[in-house]
Amino acid sequence: MVLKYEILKHDGKARLGKLHTKHGTIDTPAFMPVGTCGTVKAMMPESVAATGAQILLGNTYHLMLRPGADLVEKMGGLHKFMNWDKPILTDSGGFQVMSLSGLRKLSEEGVAFSSHVDGKKFFLSPEESVKIQHKLDSNITMCMDECVKLPAPHDKVKKSMEMSMRWAKRSKEAFIDRDGYGIFGIQQGGDYEDLRGFSAEELKKIGFDGYAIGGLAVGEGQEVMFRVLDYAPGMLPDDKPRYLMGVGRPDDIVGAVLRGVDMFDCVMPTRSGRTSQAFTSHGTINIRNARHREDPRPLEAECDCPLCRNYSRAYIHHLQKCNEVLAVMLLTWHNIRYYQRLMQGLREAISGGCLQNFAAEFYALQAAGDIPEIK
Repeated sequence: MVLKYEILKHDGKARLGKLHTKHGTIDTPAFMPVGTCGTVKAMMPESVAATGAQILLGNTYHLMLRPGADLVEKMGGLHKFMNWDKPILTDSGGFQVMSLSGLRKLSEEGVAFSSHVDGKKFFLSPEESVKIQHKLDSNITMCMDECVKLPAPHDKVKKSMEMSMRWAKRSKEAFIDRDGYGIFGIQQGGDYEDLRGFSAEELKKIGFDGYAIGGLAVGEGQEVMFRVLDYAPGMLPDDKPRYLMGVGRPDDIVGAVLRGVDMFDCVMPTRSGRTSQAFTSHGTINIRNARHREDPRPLEAECDCPLCRNYSRAYIHHLQKCNEVLAVMLLTWHNIRYYQRLMQGLREAISGGCLQNFAAEFYALQAAGDIPEIK
């Protein structure tokens, strides 16, 4: 295998590690901001790097439609195209295609679908997905899978998982090994322990550089997700990174790290930045609320992002009321920085052997909530 992963320390099930790629090292546990179309919305790549992010996620589906994988390759790959010299992970495109419902037709060979942009017809197979990700120059390629929305009957999840395992084998066979690059398999099986176990064994037979836990955060709720995570990560190889796809909220991430997960991605910090939501150690704040109108305090006194260092809640409230773009930019920066501060705190807690105390304090602060200004 060509991606090196070091585990430096354990604290319970949690792991402190380093994942080495051609474009740099990723400290784990890690959170990957989502750069859907070759950009993290409302952020320059330099700004994303300044938050502490060491890796981005790119979306194969969106990039294959616009501007096209051939153009990205011609421009020197996604790193050069978007001016991001750090690692990039790309999803397979399968999740977005599956969500098109009426616009796609699924078969053993792959998925035929119509573009949501212009209606043009495409066919995405495991081999084609891996080929596109190669053209994008992704450091971490994801194998193609099918994701079933939960809850779902056992037989439906079993059928889908078994096809995903066949697709995983085809994806691995299509992947071209290069130093500093790798491919991750994706465990499926919904919320059924027997199916998760079968999926993990099939993936281990194929052999991957890392393993993702897929098919969660798709409607099942946190309680069910945590119940699955109580056993699913332990089914995967101990010496490889474990990636929980599409998760999530800060409390999801802390709970998943406690259960042995190393990598995360989610649109939540960027999407929330566009809808007036700010993540803080004291819970989520809606900056449009009237109580912030005359509040001179920063969003979070402990935060070192440009918003918290230089602007008041009153000012951001004003910008949001006026629908100013600067509000979106600053809130997005803050949210991504909050997530990176959280990951740094988790890594330091694992290193110090005090993760349980860190988690207890985190949940207590979240439960206490944001304290309004005392007037």
